[in-house]
Amino acid sequence: QVQLVESGGGSVQAGSPLRLSCTPVSPLCMAWFRQAPGDEREWVATLLGDGTTTYLDSVKGRFTISTDSAKNTLYLQMNALKIEDTGVYYCAAGRPSGPNCIIKDWGQGTQVTVSS
Repeated sequence: QVQLVESGGGSVQAGSPLRLSCTPVSPLCMAWFRQAPGDEREWVATLLGDGTTTYLDSVKGRFTISTDSAKNTLYLQMNALKIEDTGVYYCAAGRPSGPNCIIKDWGQGTQVTVSS
């Protein structure tokens, strides 16, 4: 089991950017999930080993998932943040199954709070 470590969370105003980081990177597939208070954990974005990315509809055009292989780090660049983006963000790694990533390992989570 791999221990993933996230960083970069914080409190920002609506409309601001924020970048989350996660290490180490799996060459197979990685993903970001989030969980708002009182809600179930939801998938946000996936990056497959072939470079294919997929996003939750509500974050398309605002969030970008990427890796820096030299730094062995996965990123989630979040722009134009909205109050509804508030939650604990989790990094995850697994194995691909079609366009999906079957999760095997999770990070501990990092809090993102967006205020008006």
